[in-house]
Amino acid sequence: MNISESKDFLVNSASLKEVRIFSREIFEKIDINEDLKDELVLAIAEAAQNIVKHAYKNIDSKTDKMEIKISLKDSELEIGFFDKGRPVDTANVRHRKIDDVKPGGLGTFFIQQIMDAVVFKEGEKPWINHLVLTKKI
Repeated sequence: MNISESKDFLVNSASLKEVRIFSREIFEKIDINEDLKDELVLAIAEAAQNIVKHAYKNIDSKTDKMEIKISLKDSELEIGFFDKGRPVDTANVRHRKIDDVKPGGLGTFFIQQIMDAVVFKEGEKPWINHLVLTKKI
């Protein structure tokens, strides 16, 4: 089964629910177990939240958009995130220490645990940032 669907979302915290719904709808079409679906939706939601938080400094936009593209080809799931926020400095992308018990700061950890690969690419015009998550399923 091959799938390729994309959707634009406003870059704000209110759109994160729509991101989860979009992701879930696509994963319902794929024959994978519920736990993996939940993990993939979590990884996508965390990545989208990081875009809002870091690329746009938590400024809820009424006009700026990010695109999320989910593709499945030959058992390789690829999730692309495209945005026009501040360029990503990959040297600063890391999670907090696991034993530092407090809310927040573990989204990157969860994404890395769930996905097989996490790659930042230079965005193609008109995008500035392009994050690619991949998972063999």
